[in-house]
Amino acid sequence: MFEIHPAAPADAGEIHTLQRAAFVDEAQDCGDPFILPLTETLERMGKLLGSPDTLVLKAVEGHRIVGSVRAQTTGTTGVVGRLAVAPDRRRRGVGTALLERVEGELRGRRPDLAALTLFTGAQSVSGQLLYRRAGYAVTHRERVADHLVMVHMRKELAVPAP
Repeated sequence: MFEIHPAAPADAGEIHTLQRAAFVDEAQDCGDPFILPLTETLERMGKLLGSPDTLVLKAVEGHRIVGSVRAQTTGTTGVVGRLAVAPDRRRRGVGTALLERVEGELRGRRPDLAALTLFTGAQSVSGQLLYRRAGYAVTHRERVADHLVMVHMRKELAVPAP
């Protein structure tokens, strides 16, 4: 079983490695080995983990990080990104648990949060299904290159009454 905890700068190397492993299949599906999750540097990862503006969560099984997700807020919108699950730990609830936890953490920090947004590759059918099950709906598609279309999704949140 896994547990979810906030990630720390000391986790940068393992999360960087996890992210690369988790996004290889998406890169292969779209025929582009240079998608952002694969080209992000360890240095940038370390900076994000040290930033008070970025929430990074990790799913830990024993001593191994098997999943991670990051988020930031812009106004009353939370922006979720880089949900990564180790390929050998997929379809075991890690991604769903990370999405639920990041939403809870963001809402705890920002009770006025009205929505969550994210994007994924159009060819990431399993990712889109996961997000739909979590309450996200497609808002639009964006062609970012001849071979690459991103699907933007949004989840509306009920704002507590004052």
